[in-house]
Amino acid sequence: MIRIPSLAGLFALAALLLGAGPAEAQNRFYLVNGSGQVIQEAYVSPSRISEWGPDILGTGVLPAGNQVWVTPNFTDCVLDVRVRYANGTDDTRMQVNACNISRVVFGGGGGGGGGGGGAVAPGAAIGGGPAYGRASTGNPSFTIVNGTGTTIREIYSSLSTQTDWGSDRLGANTLPPGGRLFIPLPAGGGCNTDIRVIYMNGAASERRNVETCSVQQLTWR
Repeated sequence: MIRIPSLAGLFALAALLLGAGPAEAQNRFYLVNGSGQVIQEAYVSPSRISEWGPDILGTGVLPAGNQVWVTPNFTDCVLDVRVRYANGTDDTRMQVNACNISRVVFGGGGGGGGGGGGAVAPGAAIGGGPAYGRASTGNPSFTIVNGTGTTIREIYSSLSTQTDWGSDRLGANTLPPGGRLFIPLPAGGGCNTDIRVIYMNGAASERRNVETCSVQQLTWR
């Protein structure tokens, strides 16, 4: 004998299915300003693309010591996060797995615009050790990836505490779009790095005080 569900049961099942909907994205996190400066702009994008997209703060700012809940409109877990401080300097966290962390911290609770912090595991205290376990070694070496659509002719990188750029890291070579180059830097000399690139058309671009101890790869856009 076949059992036919009651009309009430069918209504209950339909309501359950309609209410289920798609699973909530897991890449949401708190962007924490642990620096001593105001963050004026913030950008979040999937690591797989080369555009930053709009400023997620809009017309607002993120004062020192505050945090904002970030809800990306895409489902990627691996993200790049970039902030710009009131003094005009930028700081980035590249290839952060936002599905495995609850906070991305800039500044680490210290003073200046580019220091410390990183991706913090759920439940970890703000200002604790950055993701990937590299900051504890004080190793600022990293791999730069050309995320632009233009060939890079020259790359200069040195610790922010140094007074000169040093030699061109590419030498006689160039770095095409999508190409990557490992940049060794002295361990124990600090984590903030200055980077300058020059494209084939002679245009130059710089980033100052980029914290590289907590990242293994930095995509240049």
